[in-house]
Amino acid sequence: MNELEIARKIISECDKEIAALFEKRMQASELVASYKKAHGLSILDTARENEVIAKNSRLIENPQIREYYVELLREIMRLSRDYQGRLNNGMRVAYSGVEGAFAHIASKKMFPEATFVPYPDFASAYKATENGECDITVLPIENSSAGDVGDVMDLMFNGTLYVNQVLDLEINHCLLANHGAKIEDIKTVISHPQALAQCSDYIHNKGFEQISYKNTALAAKQVKESSRTDIGAIASDETAKIFDLEILESKINSERTNTTRFLAFSRAQNVPDETRRKMNQHFMLVFTVKNEAGALAKTIDIIGSYGFNMRNLRSRPMKELLWSYYFFVEADGNISGENGKNMLLELAKTCDRLKLVGIYQS
Repeated sequence: MNELEIARKIISECDKEIAALFEKRMQASELVASYKKAHGLSILDTARENEVIAKNSRLIENPQIREYYVELLREIMRLSRDYQGRLNNGMRVAYSGVEGAFAHIASKKMFPEATFVPYPDFASAYKATENGECDITVLPIENSSAGDVGDVMDLMFNGTLYVNQVLDLEINHCLLANHGAKIEDIKTVISHPQALAQCSDYIHNKGFEQISYKNTALAAKQVKESSRTDIGAIASDETAKIFDLEILESKINSERTNTTRFLAFSRAQNVPDETRRKMNQHFMLVFTVKNEAGALAKTIDIIGSYGFNMRNLRSRPMKELLWSYYFFVEADGNISGENGKNMLLELAKTCDRLKLVGIYQS
């Protein structure tokens, strides 16, 4: 047997081992896909992939071939993502609105492989995942200029779903109209109240009458179906393409840094593994406190005493009890570790109701 035959024999043996290991790895990808579907997580996890590449590339002792191994890893992970996407084509994601609404855009960014199911309002979209009609619900929680979405916060407090992913979506509002319309023709604009609020300076300067609508995409649809040239809709450029409307002016929001945070809700709570807990982890709590002096202050002190940095604290009225409130806290830190578990145990003694509503990575 010459050198070439010896080399080919070694390669054949390696290929056989690689095939068996590749099949084993892809079977593990099936478990990953199932977990991500159940816990409302995106298939692409860039931080995890970079972590794997950095760790595994150190296994190659020969520096001349290390870069080729990195390329191999990237290709294997791409194939794994493709396979997970095929497996999760049956994933159903609920959102409020119609195709082209910002919630629809956010859903596609989070779960590009999924089937998207529109619902007429926040509550019905939320309940679709609660009752098993859908696997995940994507809803807005706040806007950088217009503030909280109170109805979604109420669903978080009263519902059973968990937040496992957060997306910050930059909002670029546009004035849309039927073809042939000019800005000087527009007398009235229609859109979701949040969008109208975010474009209040523009609307005021133009002297437009404004009409509230269920969401931005439905407003665009209404303009299209009217065939009128004296009304416009405030919505996204993607919505303009969907309903074949003309963009008369873009970036009309009052604040140039206009961002909406969207949450992905699922029935199961994601608990990061030990490696991920050391990364930028955040959590959300909702709670009520006992009706006694200093109860809220004591609760806040407990969170701080365990070293967790509170990003914000908000209150919302409880609809079933007059002049009673629940509280929402978002904080940084590993709440899955012993420190976090001890904090939750201490908070439970102070709070009437306490729910860890979400754990997510930045």
